[in-house]
Amino acid sequence: MKTEYFDLKNKRALISGGASGIGSSIVEHLCEQGVEVYFFDIDKKEAKKTINKIKKKKFKIPNFVECDIKNIKKYKLSILNIIKKQGPIDILVNNASNDQRHSLEKITEKYWDDRMAINLKHYLFAIQSVKKSMIKNKGGSIINLGSVSWVRGAVMFPAYSIAKAGIHGLTRSLARDLGKHNIRINSIAPGSIATARQSKLWLNPKFKKEILKNQALKKQLLPEDVSKMVLFLASDVSSGCTKQNFTVDAGLI
Repeated sequence: MKTEYFDLKNKRALISGGASGIGSSIVEHLCEQGVEVYFFDIDKKEAKKTINKIKKKKFKIPNFVECDIKNIKKYKLSILNIIKKQGPIDILVNNASNDQRHSLEKITEKYWDDRMAINLKHYLFAIQSVKKSMIKNKGGSIINLGSVSWVRGAVMFPAYSIAKAGIHGLTRSLARDLGKHNIRINSIAPGSIATARQSKLWLNPKFKKEILKNQALKKQLLPEDVSKMVLFLASDVSSGCTKQNFTVDAGLI
């Protein structure tokens, strides 16, 4: 542990898509700080790997909830059940997404709806579900994982980029509504992060070289680079921050 956030110990956090990639790293870093973590995912195998890794490191063990976040009714019920049984939520990290590549020509109405469901829709309904408990708790921190893709005008996944732009708008538009209850809401826009999935599917040597060429910092970013920002925003250290977007892209042009 390089930095200890004493105020995070024993706080309660929800993370969507926490079984692998950036989400898994976020779960691990929160557990290291002593946070009571509940993470949602459909991948039981990867979730088990994450839990076992955390157990070996002797961090606080997280709780896995198998749930398809595209099923809004079930997702909301799962969140409300945790609140009912365990108590108010202090930290909500909306992370689950999928950057499957696609072209404009191949987008169908069904595919569009699916991309919005997995990359944007569940963010709003998770916020809706925890709001009352955060009000009861006299505050909270909501962190939305976005992307630099829409800012850079990425051409490989227009529906994904549009959803990520929506997350930026969602964050800013809800800040005043939530702020009067001392609930902070911010977003994080990661750049090229070397998750296992990215490395396997797209981050080949040629693409990696191109990315590093366009970054101010000449290093490959890792999931932990994003997780560190999550810890900052979850903690009261960032008590004056809301309605903001924090870019973690090593200065990508």
